Amino acid sequence: YSQILINSRPIFRPMTGLYGMEQLPSNMIERIEIVRGAGSSLYGSNAIGGTVNIITKTPKKNNHELDYNFNIIEKESVDNNFNFNATLVSEKRNYGTSFFANRRKRDFFDANKDNFSEIPLIDIKSLGSNIFYIPKYNQKIELNLSYIKEYRFGGEMNQEIPVHLTKQAEERTHDIIMSSIDYEIKINNTSLTPYLAWQNTRREHYTGIMPEENTPEFDIFFKNPPYGTSNVSTLNMGFQVNHKLNNFLLGKNKITLCAEYIYDNVLDEIPAYQYIIDQKTKNLGLFAQSDWDINKKINILSGLRMDKHNFVENIILSPRVSLLYKKNKNIQLRLNYGKGFRAPQAFDTDLHITFAGGGISRITLDPDLKPELSQSISSSINYDKPMKKSIAGFTIECFYNKLTNSFVLTPIGQDIYGDLFEKQNGDLSVVKGITFETRYNYDKKIQIEGGYTIQSSEFNEPVIYIEGTEGINKFIRTPSNYGYSILTLNPNNKWMLNLNYIYTGSMQVPHFAGSNNQSEDEIITTDNFSELNIKLSYSFLMKKNKSNYEIYTGVKNLFNSYQNDFDVGRNRDSNYIYGPATPRVFYIGLKIK
Repeated sequence: YSQILINSRPIFRPMTGLYGMEQLPSNMIERIEIVRGAGSSLYGSNAIGGTVNIITKTPKKNNHELDYNFNIIEKESVDNNFNFNATLVSEKRNYGTSFFANRRKRDFFDANKDNFSEIPLIDIKSLGSNIFYIPKYNQKIELNLSYIKEYRFGGEMNQEIPVHLTKQAEERTHDIIMSSIDYEIKINNTSLTPYLAWQNTRREHYTGIMPEENTPEFDIFFKNPPYGTSNVSTLNMGFQVNHKLNNFLLGKNKITLCAEYIYDNVLDEIPAYQYIIDQKTKNLGLFAQSDWDINKKINILSGLRMDKHNFVENIILSPRVSLLYKKNKNIQLRLNYGKGFRAPQAFDTDLHITFAGGGISRITLDPDLKPELSQSISSSINYDKPMKKSIAGFTIECFYNKLTNSFVLTPIGQDIYGDLFEKQNGDLSVVKGITFETRYNYDKKIQIEGGYTIQSSEFNEPVIYIEGTEGINKFIRTPSNYGYSILTLNPNNKWMLNLNYIYTGSMQVPHFAGSNNQSEDEIITTDNFSELNIKLSYSFLMKKNKSNYEIYTGVKNLFNSYQNDFDVGRNRDSNYIYGPATPRVFYIGLKIK
């Protein structure tokens, strides 16, 4: 339900979101901005639960950085990461470039020793560059380019034979190209920015289970193994106008007008399974926004977005309004309302084929699928108290998000290959809750942060996730409570200690029968998870080459809070995974800059 943006552009779609942000190297990222709730007036369709905006690094000064870290997963599997960054800026600071390169290679991890991986092997290579040029004092051109090549293999851990000769496996090779260009020109209080962004993902993949020998299915399988290809492109183009009004009624206002066009072309097919998604989507969006500072205490941010999607008959209007009240220097109150929608098209998870019940599961779209609509409201209070050597504060936020025509995956039967699911419109659903966060910093030497969320995520009517089982109201894989805490100690400019604790409450997860250890389909309730991560680093300066060195080491998931009931063998349910992403991991690294 969240939209992922790269430098505020929605090009991280529809397939690039399939593996989340795991494919993006961390050394290309400057910061990550998160907006909760519907924000369609600014970010387009699909931003109905929230928006994650990944801002890549831009050139600021001449520097370079090398970083290598060695990870070992539960004394068994190795994960190597190498990162390189370099930045060059001209003396007049009218042009500059930043460059990044990354290589990550991780082995299989087999949690239950059945020779089938729970964590896949991956080999990722990526490189990219951000370039800016200022031809005149009031103009700026920014160009972003990146390329990611990823190989991913999971299943029976045997790479010495062709993948279709393994008992069960998934193999993926991705080639991802992302690029964007912005041209900004400022005239007095007005700026105009036309932009163009493009992404293309080519994927060669295999998803198969070898049938039993001496069966008709065995002969069919070897005549036409289930290899597939994917080609997914996204084009985003538009322009944005910002105009500042220094005398607007009682205060100041910044008016934003924008028009954008988004085109997605999805082709994903596996001929052996008679599976194909061939889809072209087009969306024209227009929006206007007012950022009005009525006075020093009150700000009203309001906007209206209009979208015309080729899969939706009518124009969709998405308003948004946010009221900010600064009671004094310490207290801020905020109230937000927004609407959004999700178009009836194929998204990342719809392009993911999984194993269950000894076969493969596929998803199709209901031909009468309607857009999913969202209305969200939230309110918060933020308090920060600066003192002579410290600062302390807290934030309390309440949120409510109502989804109409909610998308649900409904089992519609089986064929000779496995289970079939159809994305259909369900009933009304509501996500609501409260979040409490607190923070404290003393003299930049001690910092404590923490947060806890209690939420309810339920459908109005029960949803059947597995044919033959009772429906449930709760969203699957969604905990009702979760939290975190972080302690950072910087006694001087050399040593740093970081403790990071993550709590994940129990959740409900479908579990399909088929493996030797699971004889019936059921919805299970997971345990709670408490994950503790520790990092210790030491920094020093080498006078000979004037470089800063940082040596660091640590443990992720110190107490090995990890799922302990994975399925066994080739007929496992590959979607039956929950909790922390990895078991205990020891690591050590060196950074030079």
